[in-house]
Amino acid sequence: MSEESAEHILGDIQSPPLSKTAYVVQRIREEIRSGVIVPGEPLRQTDIAERYGVSATPVREALRLLSVDGTISYSPHRGATVRELSADAIRDLYLLRAEIEGLATALAVERMTEDGYYRRIAELHEDLAAMHGEGDAGEMSNRNRELHFAIYSGSSPIITSQVERMWAALPTRLTLWRVPEYAWELTRQHEGIVEAIGARDPELARARMREHILAAAKFREELSPRSMLWGC
Repeated sequence: MSEESAEHILGDIQSPPLSKTAYVVQRIREEIRSGVIVPGEPLRQTDIAERYGVSATPVREALRLLSVDGTISYSPHRGATVRELSADAIRDLYLLRAEIEGLATALAVERMTEDGYYRRIAELHEDLAAMHGEGDAGEMSNRNRELHFAIYSGSSPIITSQVERMWAALPTRLTLWRVPEYAWELTRQHEGIVEAIGARDPELARARMREHILAAAKFREELSPRSMLWGC
């Protein structure tokens, strides 16, 4: 597959162009996140290669890399599958998210030099808030992700890449944004985070982001542990 073909498929997701292995890794992670590939589903190399328009070699290497970082698992009878997380593992994932995303937020505030960075965040928050009662849950979830990663973009590529891996660990086919009372509370918390960023207070921004992620974890636990909800 040519680089032009990969760019056409991914649109704005990739820049600069990815290697074929990196392209497959990113596609698989995105399909896990969006719920196209579900936990426990077999990952057949031939099917993936055909769907992505690549040979078996980059698919095999991509599955190896995803196995190393714990995204997928192998068993003699089932082959490669997306790892199914227990309730305890999901809880631990949220605890880790709270610390790392809080750190990313604090670093972004400390390193903030351009007014455009804050304006972009404020606009995304306002857009998401305006979607209550109008946008569907999937659209709100996508805008929520855009807001979070706009915040983390000002921190560190190393930290942001770790956050991306954690967000990719659970699908978004169901979301806390479909529950109105949760959606309103998450948006209220976003407002506090955005205010702290605007005030250039890294520790307050960090604390509010941490509280925000832990609140999402609490909301998730109030629902069925088997519902595979991804809060924010």
